[in-house]
Amino acid sequence: MIDQVRPADLPAWLQAHAGGDAPPIVLDVREPWEVQTASVAPAGFELRHIPMSLVPVRLHELDPARPVACLCHHGGRSQRVALYLAQQGFQQLANVAGGIDAWSREVDPGVPRY
Repeated sequence: MIDQVRPADLPAWLQAHAGGDAPPIVLDVREPWEVQTASVAPAGFELRHIPMSLVPVRLHELDPARPVACLCHHGGRSQRVALYLAQQGFQQLANVAGGIDAWSREVDPGVPRY
């Protein structure tokens, strides 16, 4: 099962899953133009950008031992990527429910909405 975490609750999820040698990852699976339009500032996590279509070929860039919270525009693509990662053996997974749009509304209104 994939945890569904609202942006406002993400720091608590990240802290609950921290403790390894490296910080948790927020995996932004949006397209490059979307990341250029609106992005989040890393705070207590490592931010990685791998577009959804490239996750299978770039899977080696992710460590299954690290917690991963997937992020997209509204939460649909990130949910699919989280399910794919679960099939690949990742166990500490979350979907950022509502995506970057909810992030802008709940956490940082300075993040542009599109």
